[in-house]
This record gives sequence, C-alpha cells and structure tokens, in this order.
Amino acid sequence: MRLFFKTLKVFILFTGCTLLFYYGIMWVNQEYENYHHYDEPKGTAIKVNSTNKKDSNWVDRLLLFYLDGE
Repeated sequence: MRLFFKTLKVFILFTGCTLLFYYGIMWVNQEYENYHHYDEPKGTAIKVNSTNKKDSNWVDRLLLFYLDGE
C-alpha cells in the first residue's frame, strides 16, 4: 500500500510538472506570435540600403550576393 502511494505521488508530481511546462511553452509561443516583427520603425529611423534598379544589372547583384557571403 505504501508503494502505491509513493508511486501515485510521483505520478501526480510528474503530471503537474508536465502540465506546467506545456502551458509555459504555450504562453511563450502566444507572446512570440503577437510580436510584430515587420512593423514600421518608430522614431527617427532612416533607410540604410537603397538599391537603384536602373544602375545595377543582375550580374552585379549576383557578385554582390556572393561577396557578402549571404
């Protein structure tokens, strides 16, 4: 009988920790989904990279891609 109660106590502890971990991961996931990555920047942000499509051809763009290592 004592072995049964110890086993039941471990099972309840394991189940409780598993549920706590599961709902913690679900909360983090929901917070991350609500974060807007592609919003317009606030403040005095300026555009850093401007590509002039008239002056560059596809060979120059390909070489720049390979040189940057992207």
